[in-house]
Amino acid sequence: MTIDLRGIFAPVVTPFRAADEELDLEGFTSNLRFHLADGLRGIVVAGSTGEAALLDEGERAALASAAREVVPRDRLLIIGTGAESSRQCLARCRVAAQAGADAVLVVAPHYYSNAMSRESLAAHYYRVADASPVPVMLYNIPKYMHFALPADLVAELAEHANVIGIKDSSGDVNMLKGFLAAQSDSFSVITGSGSALQAGLEAGARGGILAVSLFEARLSLEVLAAVRAGDTARASLAQGRLKPMADVIVAKLGVPGVKAAMDRVGRVGGNPRLPLLALDAVARAEVQALLS
Repeated sequence: MTIDLRGIFAPVVTPFRAADEELDLEGFTSNLRFHLADGLRGIVVAGSTGEAALLDEGERAALASAAREVVPRDRLLIIGTGAESSRQCLARCRVAAQAGADAVLVVAPHYYSNAMSRESLAAHYYRVADASPVPVMLYNIPKYMHFALPADLVAELAEHANVIGIKDSSGDVNMLKGFLAAQSDSFSVITGSGSALQAGLEAGARGGILAVSLFEARLSLEVLAAVRAGDTARASLAQGRLKPMADVIVAKLGVPGVKAAMDRVGRVGGNPRLPLLALDAVARAEVQALLS
């Protein structure tokens, strides 16, 4: 199945109530409406920026269902379903499908990172792709996985009828180019790096799943539009303004930084879930300065 993955997607945060760390679904859906109004191509739920590793199964299902009620069918809803076992990943894929997901985003198992040989990764992804009720996107994020997906394995998986693309959050344009060798009419390469958005798009990536777009969609979309128009100077100007926010708020400060930025622009961020800590006053001032 072919799905059009061109554009900028919002890997949304998961807001929690301050009193008890329960889901704030009202804040969650309010954010989604903002992101859609910004003109983003679609919504990614339960990704790294959404604190997926800190969510239980019921919360994942609730977020997926709430998102589908808000996200119209002309936009894409992608649900993160990565898990440490292939069995659990498939269970999450089925729940995502029941909620109406258009695709699932599957980070590689990485707790037993030393055991994640090419053969292990291939066995995992083939099992998931063979049985998932909805199309599968691969997810390469060496920062959290502590390894990278081999380009030759990605090229092999790209031939699977149920594998439609890869999100590469390495920020390494040479690694992205290795994945781009597998790009085809049915397999898209998407960058997850706001810092290297222009470079990724100019190399051939079809879009981005960008945490920086949650609070700075305009510049993210400007980079995309300028690259599509072949206007390098315009793209470079927008990228130059976007990069410090992506470098500091997203890459350096992480989820707490993104949530603080969301609060700063009038959206619902709030505190992350423990053991993640909210930003201190110095870091909040850094966020405020960048957004000013």
